[in-house]
Amino acid sequence: MSMKDDLKKTLVEAAKARDQVLLDTLRSVQSAIKYKEIEKRGELTEVETFAVISTLCKQRRESVEQFQKGGRAELAAKESRELEILQQLLPAQASKEEIEKIVQKSIAVTGAQGAKDMGKVIKAALSELAGKADGKLVSDLVKSILK
Repeated sequence: MSMKDDLKKTLVEAAKARDQVLLDTLRSVQSAIKYKEIEKRGELTEVETFAVISTLCKQRRESVEQFQKGGRAELAAKESRELEILQQLLPAQASKEEIEKIVQKSIAVTGAQGAKDMGKVIKAALSELAGKADGKLVSDLVKSILK
């Protein structure tokens, strides 16, 4: 079953259960995927779909942080719930050790020498991790290794 089919099935179940937050979140995922498909002028691959969902997760994390700073606990809670739902759609996240191994491998493959080669390493590592790791975590790891 493809990611889109699974999303549609979950959307129907959410509608039947009258879970409005789940329903709204899944609809926003469908909308974002459809927007990307229109932009690409074709179907998204699984990896591209995971990238879209990862972007939505990042947006939710930033929103939670901003709402907490602004003293809007109810909105931060809603965004946190949406973030949990989005994370369930992504594949199992890689452990820090796995990410570190892939970063080390990417450094070796790209022949990176210092901070000026960070972009190449991050790009190589993220292409291999494809939705299994947060880009910020990968970036931080690369920074700490390539200082």
